[in-house]
Amino acid sequence: MAQGSSNQGPLDKATLNRRALITGRVLSAERIVPPPGCEIASILVQARPERLAEVEAEITGLSGCEIHGRDARGKLVVVTEAPDAGSLGTMLNTIQSLQHVYSATLVFHAIESA
Repeated sequence: MAQGSSNQGPLDKATLNRRALITGRVLSAERIVPPPGCEIASILVQARPERLAEVEAEITGLSGCEIHGRDARGKLVVVTEAPDAGSLGTMLNTIQSLQHVYSATLVFHAIESA
């Protein structure tokens, strides 16, 4: 068990030390286990009222998004489900960057366990 070898595979007990912990070399891709379940969120969207139907169609076209409330003044309540927090953040950014959307705000977030 040579500790100095730079081409080692997964860390064994001999290489587990403070420096490996601090630098994050303890975790390898095969040792990371995603939690079961998914991320559920509610997003309040403010869009141009005259373009609300277009924005609604674009959002419902996104995977995992549903419209649960609509106001003629340009507000939509979107409920979305994503496999992880990163995907949820990407979804929020995607909605925010749609044409005719003024803002998209995360108003509720929960982790659903399997």
